[in-house]
Amino acid sequence: MNARNAKRAWTMNPADDDHEAAAMRARARPFAPVAGWLERIDPGTHRRIKGLRLVTAYGIAASLGSLQDIAHGLPGGALLGALAGSFALWASVSEARTTRPESSRDLSLLCIAAGAGAAMFCLLAPLLQHVARAGPELMLVSGAFLVGYLKRFGVLGAGVGSQVYIGQLLAYGMHLAPGDLPTIAVAVAIAALASIVPRMLSGPAERPATVAALAPGLPSGRHGMSAEFIMGLQAASGALAIVAMNDALGLVESSWAITACTYVVAGSATGTLARVRRRIVGTLVGVPLALACLPLAVHAPLVLWCVAAFAMIVYAMALPERYDVACAAFAFTLIVTMAASGTHSVPLLAARAWETLIGGVLGIVAAIFIFPLRPGRE
Repeated sequence: MNARNAKRAWTMNPADDDHEAAAMRARARPFAPVAGWLERIDPGTHRRIKGLRLVTAYGIAASLGSLQDIAHGLPGGALLGALAGSFALWASVSEARTTRPESSRDLSLLCIAAGAGAAMFCLLAPLLQHVARAGPELMLVSGAFLVGYLKRFGVLGAGVGSQVYIGQLLAYGMHLAPGDLPTIAVAVAIAALASIVPRMLSGPAERPATVAALAPGLPSGRHGMSAEFIMGLQAASGALAIVAMNDALGLVESSWAITACTYVVAGSATGTLARVRRRIVGTLVGVPLALACLPLAVHAPLVLWCVAAFAMIVYAMALPERYDVACAAFAFTLIVTMAASGTHSVPLLAARAWETLIGGVLGIVAAIFIFPLRPGRE
């Protein structure tokens, strides 16, 4: 036996290991740039874990909301999965705690805030229909104000303001009515469960980073007003201008412009300008990439959903520090998921780019002319 092993060892070529290692390196070489880029944008993989949590939370909520046993008998039950999934997704984005109990508490509150925003729209928007053709959009103005103002209460307050606006935005886009309040309540319960479970499983592997759009504002403002109040006023003023523009001209998707205006407002005029530039650049990259993938919506929709999930992971990785990359990833995700859901109008999908441009420009105007905040006060 020893002679046989010795002969086998003698007949082995020492270069075989080198060839095998070289072959493995050659196979991995095409993915090396991607791996290097991921490591640069997310050293330590902590944000990648959060990105996976976002996708998991959305998937769990959407799946539970699609079950007939849950959706049966609910008004607007067909929308339950999408509504619950969106509540869970954005609650997971806004949550930024380090311990599981605190995260679970915040996720529950954030889902409730989204439901409150949707319910607020359902109850009050019908009263605004007689004010103007774009009357229901006036509800989004209140949400835009809360996104800025509630930053004075820390990260959780900023997340609550964002969730109220997102709830209003979802109710507006899904045309929810007062009769859909039971559906909203069930969506909140599903979203809370779906967002908490992945967070409990991720445990200490996550190290949350504060998202710039949700970071607390400046410690002081101007003219006796807090900086957060001024930021809310700036966002609401820009949103109101977009509502008036839509009423006069008829924009394709004015809610996209309102959203852009709301989330670019920062703690100073120069900060707002920087965020607008990054958001526009990111959107102008993400939208064409998504339009190039539209054929997959017909021939390989499952592949398109997988690519969208990966884009949301990139979104979570980039959001704290690379707002441009995050905006590109989200614009891509939005367009491809709309296409996978049956919306194939290229002019409508391309409107995402120029609606973002409109919202960004009005955000800059509001930040410069409405009680402008100075960087020196940070």
